[in-house]
Amino acid sequence: MKRLSETLKELGIGFSFPIIIKDANGNETYYEDRDGYWSKCEYDANGKETYYENSDGYWCRLERDAEGYRTYFENSDGVKRGIPRSAKAC
Repeated sequence: MKRLSETLKELGIGFSFPIIIKDANGNETYYEDRDGYWSKCEYDANGKETYYENSDGYWCRLERDAEGYRTYFENSDGVKRGIPRSAKAC
């Protein structure tokens, strides 16, 4: 993934580190420091994390039920727990 700081430099937009972006609910969706480390997160409508990725190559994906309990987890290390919604029968 291309770092946000690289895009900002290309566009001539000034910035300072750390770069932190939050969504409308105050959840941190992007972080980047001056050493090039970055992370990004995605959240569901309830503000629960559903995806995380960082510049070290680690990522994880989570699914939750209506009460917010984790029903599925998968990460870049090959760990999988639960059954993803896409695999469930209708």
